[in-house]
Amino acid sequence: MSDNDKLFSDNNPIFLIKKWLKEAEKKEINDPNAIALATVDSSGLPNVRIVLLKDIDHEDFIFYTNYGSTKSSEISISGKVAFVIHWKSLRRQVRVRGFVEKEDGILADKYFLSRSANSRVGAWASEQSKPIISREKLLEKVEKYSMKLGRSPKRPVFWGGFRVKPVEIELWADGEFRLHDRFRWSRKNVNSEWNKIRLQP
Repeated sequence: MSDNDKLFSDNNPIFLIKKWLKEAEKKEINDPNAIALATVDSSGLPNVRIVLLKDIDHEDFIFYTNYGSTKSSEISISGKVAFVIHWKSLRRQVRVRGFVEKEDGILADKYFLSRSANSRVGAWASEQSKPIISREKLLEKVEKYSMKLGRSPKRPVFWGGFRVKPVEIELWADGEFRLHDRFRWSRKNVNSEWNKIRLQP
C-alpha cells in the first residue's frame, strides 16, 4: 500500500476529513478551516466566496453568516451548496456537495457568544452584502450598536448557522507526475450508506 493509499484507508469520509483538518491546523499558516462555498442565484448563475467552517457535527458541516446576506438568500432559493477545501501545505483537497438546513438554535447561540465582543457588535451593525456610502458610516453604525447593546450582545435573529448535509464527498491527494489520488463517496440521500469509488486523476 502506497503512502497516499494509506490516506484513504478509512471508508468513512467524515472521519478522514476530521483527521486531515487536524493535520492542516498544524501546517497551514492561515485559516485551515477556510472553505470556498458555491451557491447559485435565481437565474442559475453561480457564486463563490470564502467562509470559515466552524464545526463538523456528526456528518454535517456548519458555518455561520448573516441570514440577510447574498449567500443566505441564494441558499434559500436552491437549498443546495457545494464547497471545496484546499490545503496547499498538505497538497490535499476536499470537495463536498449537499443539502442545507439552518442551524439557529443553542449551537448558534453558543458559537456567537464565543466570538469577541467587537465581532458580535459588528454582526449587529453590518447589513451584510448591502451597499453603504463609506467605511466611516459603517464604523458609526458599529459605535451606535456598541453603545446600545453593551459589551456582551446576544445573537441577533438575522444571524446564525447553516448545516451542509453531504450527499457527495471527494477527497484528493497530490500524486507524482500528476497521477493524483481521488476517491468519491456518494449516497442517494443524507440517511443512506456511503458508496466509495476510486476516480482516475
